Amino acid sequence: MKSSTQIFVTLFFFFFGLSNLAAKEVAQINGQVKNQKGENIPFVNVALIEAESGSLLTGSVTDEEGVFKIESVRSGKVQLVVSSIGFETFKSDVFEIKPGVSKDFGILSIKEEIGNLSEVTVKANRPEITIEADKTIINVEGTVMAEGNTALDVIARSPGVYVDQNDNINLNGRSGVIVMINDRQTYMSANDLANFLRTMPADNIKSIELINNPTSNFDAEGSAGIINIKLKKNNIDGMFGNVQVGGLYNGLFAPNTGMSLNMKKGKWTNNASLNYNEYNFHNDLNINRNFELSEGISNFDQNSRITMKNRNLFFTGGSDYEINSKHSLGVNVQLSENNGDNIGKSLTEINNPGTTDLFFIRSLNDADSENQRYFGNFHYIGLLDSAGTKLTTDVDYTRMRSNSSSLLTNNNWINENEIQSQRDYILTLNDMDYSIFTAKVDFTKPFGKGRVLETGLKGSWVKSDNILDLSKAIEEEPFTPDPNSNYFIYEENVLAAYALYKSKFSEKVSFQAGLRTEYSDITGTSVTLDRVDKQNYIDLFPSLFVQHQVSKDYQIVYNANRRISRPNYRLLNPFVYYIDPLTTEQGNPNLRPQYAHNLEMNHVIQGAYQFTLGYSLTTDVFQQIFTQDEETRTTTTFTENLEKAQTWNFRTMIPVEIRPWWNTSNMLQINNSSWKSMIGDALLDVSQTSFTLRSQHTISLPAGFKAEVMGMYIGPSQYGQAFIKGFGWVDAGLSKSIMKDKMTISVNGTDLFRTQFIRANVQFDNIDTRFEQYRSNQGIRFTLRYKFAQGENFRVSNRSGSAEERNRLD
Repeated sequence: MKSSTQIFVTLFFFFFGLSNLAAKEVAQINGQVKNQKGENIPFVNVALIEAESGSLLTGSVTDEEGVFKIESVRSGKVQLVVSSIGFETFKSDVFEIKPGVSKDFGILSIKEEIGNLSEVTVKANRPEITIEADKTIINVEGTVMAEGNTALDVIARSPGVYVDQNDNINLNGRSGVIVMINDRQTYMSANDLANFLRTMPADNIKSIELINNPTSNFDAEGSAGIINIKLKKNNIDGMFGNVQVGGLYNGLFAPNTGMSLNMKKGKWTNNASLNYNEYNFHNDLNINRNFELSEGISNFDQNSRITMKNRNLFFTGGSDYEINSKHSLGVNVQLSENNGDNIGKSLTEINNPGTTDLFFIRSLNDADSENQRYFGNFHYIGLLDSAGTKLTTDVDYTRMRSNSSSLLTNNNWINENEIQSQRDYILTLNDMDYSIFTAKVDFTKPFGKGRVLETGLKGSWVKSDNILDLSKAIEEEPFTPDPNSNYFIYEENVLAAYALYKSKFSEKVSFQAGLRTEYSDITGTSVTLDRVDKQNYIDLFPSLFVQHQVSKDYQIVYNANRRISRPNYRLLNPFVYYIDPLTTEQGNPNLRPQYAHNLEMNHVIQGAYQFTLGYSLTTDVFQQIFTQDEETRTTTTFTENLEKAQTWNFRTMIPVEIRPWWNTSNMLQINNSSWKSMIGDALLDVSQTSFTLRSQHTISLPAGFKAEVMGMYIGPSQYGQAFIKGFGWVDAGLSKSIMKDKMTISVNGTDLFRTQFIRANVQFDNIDTRFEQYRSNQGIRFTLRYKFAQGENFRVSNRSGSAEERNRLD
């Protein structure tokens, strides 16, 4: 047995028997919420607020029987605030808490709303990480780094998340993450998703949910888990909003500005936001390749600088209508547009065995792109009885149009004779259009004593048209069509049904058992090649969660599930795309879905300290493959199914309060990953133990200043054929509120010490290649934000449109 496996097994059994772990004492507040008729009120917001500042310390939501429990390690004078749609907000008298002290409010009876309420201000002054049985919640609202940054920035700073230089999002060392917005899947490629998230201001985000092993009521898509972005949406009688302006400088200047508005009148609640930002950067890339010829080694040394300028416009809006206190209807829309300019310059020096001549290629790639995305949602949410029986429906439609063009100009010469160089051109035109229609219905039925049955149906229909038009020319000759041009149509229909049952084995042990069935019907048609590839299959996706409440401060959660990742429609297109004259990317119409089998055991102490052991086996795993042609001395990359990949991991999250004004959140993750598969005639059989360290510090400074510092280090790791050296970086932010908190000024610095360099090498079969890359990560961002409000009634209530029903009916 390998040493890394021995270490993991030892840790596994150690934590398995860990039932009397000493833990820091906490203050505990509990009670039960009922209406004036004595009926339990489920899914009510319960918040613990600092009495002097009005800051939100922590909170909870009542269960199906109206019961709540809040734990806190803080000391001081606080108030309890209870709120729900259709009811008056309850505020307790000021009381004092400290670790080790419990307070039982007993039964809290709240009244139905009749008139206006006095104002209650609730704001979060520091990041909070809430650990639940099936997910980790990062509360973004009110943090320094949310000011002026984008959704992608905040995701990249979340525990266990890493966004690589190619915009691929990894969660706990695994790729294949699904990103959702308000419980709805985005259905975009990694590059399109990254550009879309860059259009979304972080200030619009309430929280980010990291769901490592989703239950059966989620789509089975996403072998590495789900990242769910929860947008802010509050109920206010009257109007409130904010306006912001700022910019980022990282060698290039990129401005940003935006405005959001929320209004409530009677039963109508409306919200809208419009934001514009730019994302500009230099990408410096050096590639050194060796080709083994019969006469000896031929070396290619390529130095490139790619300057990318992206302009993003993003609009989101929604309207909800309360039919009554138990039923509501609503619509949400999102509109985004992205325009990009890309200038890539490279110089390649080639030396060949048997000659002292040096060959040179100077390339200029001038590209531009345009992308529009339209999204619409209609939803209904109903509470059918006082026991908490709920019915929710969602109908979504997404349309995305994208077109791009690039002209690659290459000059070839020998030794110092650049003036006599020969010139050739490659012109690439790419038009893509896709539409997605989804419809789903979910039904939840509580039976009392913690027993709940959830069932649902969902259908999704996807269609994509992708036209790739290639042509080439030499010197001043006319362009001629390239045979690699292709017109590709992709159609995917998925029908799903699930059932999930929650209950208890005992007072301390509860469980969730679910089964999801999905039927997939996929057709890829290459009109150019007159080729049709079909796939259809039925799959079962079971999930099981067991939660053991060992004591009031300590719980163990065991979970297991099976997941799927279907190949992106773009990857199934048998296209050929020229990155430069020596490197091409190809599609693979023979890609099969990858399946992940996941096991995890999570120890949670005081709802804050986390120790997790996990194992994942992925079959037919997607992996970017590099191949070399020794004769033409070209490199081709494409995505292939490898036989299997295994990941063992240990993860711990430890918050530490150094001083009352200095809080930290710290994470250590250790992964052992291995890949095994035949690639052509060569066997890939590699493994690597790596680690990730992350520490985030939140500091309250004198005169109302707030600061955050985040440092991260990713150790050396293996990723398929590629070995990536370790690297790290430090980000920091400072903010100050003035004008009675109406105006906020913030400054954020990223990669302060310019250390986020990516260095990798591929040495497999006949491939000997080294990479070095740096993408203008070092920068400084300035943001000025002004908040305005007109109205009297503020309720601690967040509504989200669909799916996670309790957030809609609280």
